[in-house]
Amino acid sequence: MASSNRGIQIGSAWYQTNIKLRPQHRGIHLVTEEILKQIPELYQFSVGLCHIQILHTSASLALNESWDPDVRDDIEMMLNKIIPEGLDYRHDCEGPDDMPAHVKACFLGSSLSIAITNGKLALGTWQGIWFCEHRDNAGSRKLIITLTGCLRDSARTPLSPVSPIASTSS
Repeated sequence: MASSNRGIQIGSAWYQTNIKLRPQHRGIHLVTEEILKQIPELYQFSVGLCHIQILHTSASLALNESWDPDVRDDIEMMLNKIIPEGLDYRHDCEGPDDMPAHVKACFLGSSLSIAITNGKLALGTWQGIWFCEHRDNAGSRKLIITLTGCLRDSARTPLSPVSPIASTSS
């Protein structure tokens, strides 16, 4: 992928926000567009990182197949085989799906870090952000999004006169 952002970028910026994902039924859901609609600030970054963290212990995030929904169904099927309900879990105060949900969340993880390139997430051709809901009756889920990197400011390239590392001698 060709990029106009080669070389050293000067300056840095941080942006952080909390967003909500709409309630989903148990399963794996592609939420890339739902997240992107809530962080228009992403476009302001030329290069950087987008960190996405889910603020729950019974749901998770993953980066995987964005084209074929059968992949998400197959992963859900495998998670249920690997981590079944009905075992002799000690933690069961929130129902039979609660402890398996915590284990699934540990397997898949609670955060993603994705590169930012030219104001967009640098995702592979078939990659998308998955929200993995491991509970039967969960509500909306909260995410915290942190963007860090260099803003799209052509005046602050290493060779521009306003750059702190540009040569001022003639």
